[in-house]
Amino acid sequence: MTQLTPITFHEIDIEAIATATGRVVVFADTDGKLDTGARRVNKLMRGALLRLIESDRFEQMKAGDAVTLAFPVGMAAEAVDIVRLPRNADQTQARAAGASLAKLRGQVDVLVMAGAVRRIAEVAYGFAMRDYAFEDHKTSAKPRAGEVRVMCGKVDEVQAAAAPLMAIAEGAFMTRDLTNAPANVLTTTTFAEQLAEMSALGLKVEVLEEADLEKLGMGSLLCVGQGSASPSKVVVMQWNGGAKDAKPLALIGKGVVFDTGGISIKPAAGMEDMTMDMGGAGVVSGVMRSLALRGAKANVVGLVGLVENMPSSTAVRPGDVVTSMKGDTIEVINTDAEGRLVLCDVMWYAQDRFAPAAMIDLATLTGAIIIGLGHDNAGVFSNNDVLCNAFLKAAQTEGEGAWRMPLGQCYDDLLKSRIADMKNVGGRAAGSITAAQFLQRFVKGDTPWIHLDIAGVASVKSETALAPVGATGWGVAALNRLVSDMYETE
Repeated sequence: MTQLTPITFHEIDIEAIATATGRVVVFADTDGKLDTGARRVNKLMRGALLRLIESDRFEQMKAGDAVTLAFPVGMAAEAVDIVRLPRNADQTQARAAGASLAKLRGQVDVLVMAGAVRRIAEVAYGFAMRDYAFEDHKTSAKPRAGEVRVMCGKVDEVQAAAAPLMAIAEGAFMTRDLTNAPANVLTTTTFAEQLAEMSALGLKVEVLEEADLEKLGMGSLLCVGQGSASPSKVVVMQWNGGAKDAKPLALIGKGVVFDTGGISIKPAAGMEDMTMDMGGAGVVSGVMRSLALRGAKANVVGLVGLVENMPSSTAVRPGDVVTSMKGDTIEVINTDAEGRLVLCDVMWYAQDRFAPAAMIDLATLTGAIIIGLGHDNAGVFSNNDVLCNAFLKAAQTEGEGAWRMPLGQCYDDLLKSRIADMKNVGGRAAGSITAAQFLQRFVKGDTPWIHLDIAGVASVKSETALAPVGATGWGVAALNRLVSDMYETE
């Protein structure tokens, strides 16, 4: 797994500035006031720092932006990075500042003089999240080098604030690594093996094999992978950090390690991106890692259905009828609408076994949600306003875009089948909504439920605020916050 750049916190030592190698960071706002560290840097640089702060260039910078003065006079560092950040900066601005610095870092050490910064833990989180590169398969890649030393006041308080944020970042890194990995490396088997390794963190991990799934009656899930040589699996991860009698929150992830579309095969152009069709399972895995690392006082169970959707002589065909674990029959109209066939059985199993307090499923489910919301927001579907509003608030707080979409009987009616209990698609119109309606048929009674269609946000072609091009890790921070807000016990 890609490792976070080491970030440590220390008491302020202005004598270290002159001899620090790599990069030195100071913060300033347009009021021209410099803290102790910045004043020392300005003195060493013979006033160059103050001239920059008083310039039009600095005035035009946004909060969180950074500018570099290379090879400063009087210092051993190769560069000084100056960040424009108000003393009352909010969380978003502080994280943006960290991300700006991460993009400048390269592979060298960084000394951050953060004496006057109030949200230094958030700056460190933004730095950690953006300082990511997936280079597992580049022969020219070098081992990641360099560390970040942050000098600040109240070191113990800053460390305490930063620790859970670093746990979130590590979970997001796991999600990104899984989502970025090619399908010949991340098979259903290697995926399950990586999750099993998290038992070392205190998670209880079980891997259900095909024989187990057959006994459970998961005909819907199993039909998706029956055309592949890779065995289908369900991995169950339990974190029991809350009260013994507290029902768990269940997180369900779609883990299609590669999606050709099956017999309803996709066009060749862009099919290489279907390595990310396990993004929902990647998010669930990252969240469970974060919860374990920070010792969350909550009961959460994460379940992921791992399959590969391939065309072959044994693949499920359009027109086939399969039977779900619930017992409902499904007419498979389109084998490329496979994610819902995986999720519905895992959702039913989760409710049967754990009787969860609430259930949230995540999936790169439909291209239709990208048409509707683009790459800035995930689609949110829910049967419960309280749970849905809590998630939307958590996502907004974490800067992860999410937008609620409708559900209704008129959409559900589009799933009627002539020969089975339902079809797996409802036609071209409202495709993301009918997919959610399909899943809602497998929600028991009044179980609070959210479906997150993350097809547009799991992996992107341009960088985001806290991630480079590729897998984003969207959802790890928001779901972690939801757990903290709603399900943690004292």
